[in-house]
Amino acid sequence: MAYRRNEWLMVMMVLASVLMAGWFYPQLPEVVASHWNAEGRVDGYMDKGMATFMLPGMMLLLAALFFVIPRIDPLKENIEKFRDAYEEMVIVILAFFLFIYLQTMLWNIGIQISVALTVPFGVGLLFIYLGFLLQKAKRNWFVGIRTPWTMSSDRVWEKTHKVGGKLFKAMGIVMILSIFLGGLAFYVMIAGMLMVVAYLFWYSYVEYEKEKNR
Repeated sequence: MAYRRNEWLMVMMVLASVLMAGWFYPQLPEVVASHWNAEGRVDGYMDKGMATFMLPGMMLLLAALFFVIPRIDPLKENIEKFRDAYEEMVIVILAFFLFIYLQTMLWNIGIQISVALTVPFGVGLLFIYLGFLLQKAKRNWFVGIRTPWTMSSDRVWEKTHKVGGKLFKAMGIVMILSIFLGGLAFYVMIAGMLMVVAYLFWYSYVEYEKEKNR
């Protein structure tokens, strides 16, 4: 089986996380900070072994899942139509995980950068990128805005993803700007995501009803 260039890059990113784990592990205290509240204060701790190797393990499982999806999706011919964008999405998501992992490890060896600043910024950039991806995605069972109505119609899928792409990009910008709201950034992020999801669910239903009544 031939592997694509982007797939090799996914493998390299997972390996990078494992190498980082091996480098950080001896430097960490026995109990490390692993969770922060909306104000950026530590409110959760974890054994250093679990904290060091859990996220690289999650990245490995995630990369494996995304590697398999284009090969098992019943609509895999549609994934092939946006395969490059799909693989770039996987790389961006893995890069986001790697970024969060690096910040966590640095925090625990004394280089403490506020997660109240970096997480909304990183999530905002991720949403902006996903907005571009959604506008390229074709109907499939794993990636995109999958409601009963988008999965039933190519037209509804296309219209919902066109609108969804714009909303995701707008939401990403809002998340980045929410950095200036301090502890409210987390709540803005959650509220925004819920509103976007609810609207797109409703929008896909309305578009499907329009198509059915024609």
